[in-house]
Amino acid sequence: MEGNAAGLRITDSVRRAAGQVQVMEKNLTSGSVFKTIVFFALPYLLSYFLQTLYGMADLFIIGQFGGVDGITAVSNGSQVMHMLTVILVGLAMGTTVMVGRAIGGRKNDKASAAIGNTITLFMTVAVVLTIVLLIAVRHIVIIIGTPAEAVSGTAGYLTICFIGIPFITAYNIISAIFRGLGDSKSPMYFIGIACIANIILDYVFMGALNTGPVGAALGTVLAQTLSVVIALISIKRKNTGIKLTKSDFIPDRNIMGDILKVGLPVAVQDGCIQVAFMIITVIANHRGITDAAAVGIVEKVISALFIVPSSMLAAVSALSAQNIGAGKPERAEKTLKYATMITTVYGIIVTVIIEIAAEAVLTMFTKDSGVIVMGSRYIRGYIFDCIFAGIHFSFTGYFCAYGKSYIGFIHNMAAIVLVRVPGSYLASRMFADTLLPM
Repeated sequence: MEGNAAGLRITDSVRRAAGQVQVMEKNLTSGSVFKTIVFFALPYLLSYFLQTLYGMADLFIIGQFGGVDGITAVSNGSQVMHMLTVILVGLAMGTTVMVGRAIGGRKNDKASAAIGNTITLFMTVAVVLTIVLLIAVRHIVIIIGTPAEAVSGTAGYLTICFIGIPFITAYNIISAIFRGLGDSKSPMYFIGIACIANIILDYVFMGALNTGPVGAALGTVLAQTLSVVIALISIKRKNTGIKLTKSDFIPDRNIMGDILKVGLPVAVQDGCIQVAFMIITVIANHRGITDAAAVGIVEKVISALFIVPSSMLAAVSALSAQNIGAGKPERAEKTLKYATMITTVYGIIVTVIIEIAAEAVLTMFTKDSGVIVMGSRYIRGYIFDCIFAGIHFSFTGYFCAYGKSYIGFIHNMAAIVLVRVPGSYLASRMFADTLLPM
């Protein structure tokens, strides 16, 4: 019930502040398309990087003060939390698109209604998730096949993080609203503050106090809470002309339907992708603690390397939504074209670097030679996906802007069911001495 109370408190705070939603609105429907992508995507890219650094800091610092069991506990727990966060971000894509279309069409009343319904919907989901997951924490640890040495640490990590779900949800819906209004900088500042706080708290809890995985979770939740407080203060101090009334918070079937029509397929497809990665984590866990730690570290590194492709999904959806709302579909098409070019070039460069320096990257997180050997093989086989993921994310963002997120959903489900899961399982069974084929 502590998580429930926290969720209710944050809901009240968001509602009071949201009555004065005041983010600097930016026109994304004129000027150079390429420059607009770069200047809008860069803050979002940095936000993604900082959010990824959030999780990587936990893994890096636990590696300095704990053993392989601690690394495995944090990597397993953070995998579960990343899955939940990705689902929330996917759902929030509906808000970004709906607010973006309203702003592009100069319909502030529709933007207000979308924002109010978003707050009502998401905070209800957050409270329910908190209660259900706290009850199921032990079952989750068992389901993901956590090695015996890391069971206690994983359970403690997840318990603390589940209590913080209302704050994680609040941050993501606030960020989605800001981006729909054309402001991608403010979320970057919020997560930047949280990232610095998280690193400091990690050293305090895991270093000075030697609390292990539980300390990593405490640092994460407290830092995320700080970012929400800063975001609410920022909302109160800025002015966009958008005012929320009590009626905007009353659930509207049509508005929520439009938000979910875009956000739900993205959330489901991204959730399924993360479930697929969780299955891969389970496969690695059953191979032993060395392989489990190797896969956990590589997944964090990949998350960091995928910030450019991932940022393009949100950038393309927000920019295209405003242009579609303004009746300029040709600018939406150019946005897709430039985003695809940027992500492809980036993917090629990153792939070459990792193929050359895989061991050096793994050494940053652990000194265990077995983990380094297995992890370097895993990431060398994995990294090529960075080239193609950027293209896919760009198209998914474009389809979302048109309300056709089901196209990306179909593509991802086919990839998961036909290749990713069965392929990883067969590779694990056939090549027990290496992670490269996986």
